[in-house]
Amino acid sequence: MQLTAEISMYPLQTDYEPLILSFIAELRKNPDIITVTNAMSTQIKGPYQTVWSVLQKAIYDSVAHYGKSVFVVKFIADDLPILEGPNLKINV
Repeated sequence: MQLTAEISMYPLQTDYEPLILSFIAELRKNPDIITVTNAMSTQIKGPYQTVWSVLQKAIYDSVAHYGKSVFVVKFIADDLPILEGPNLKINV
C-alpha cells in the first residue's frame, strides 16, 4: 500500500527557516520516498511503512535538535500524483 502525506512545519522560534530546510533535507535523504516541496508545504509519498518511519525519524530528530515545533500532517492511503499540477475542473 502506498501512502501520501502533506507536512507543514511551524518551528516555535524566530529564526525558523534553517530549521524547516533541515527538516526537508532529512526527508530527502531517503531514496525510497518521493519528496516535493512548495511554498506552503512538503509532500512525501512511498510505501506505507517507509513514509511513516521516515516522517517519524525526521520529526524526532528535528525536535531533539532544535526544540519545539508544530507539525500539521495530512495523510491519505493512496499514491497521489504529487509531481503533477492539480487537475481542477471547476464550473462557475
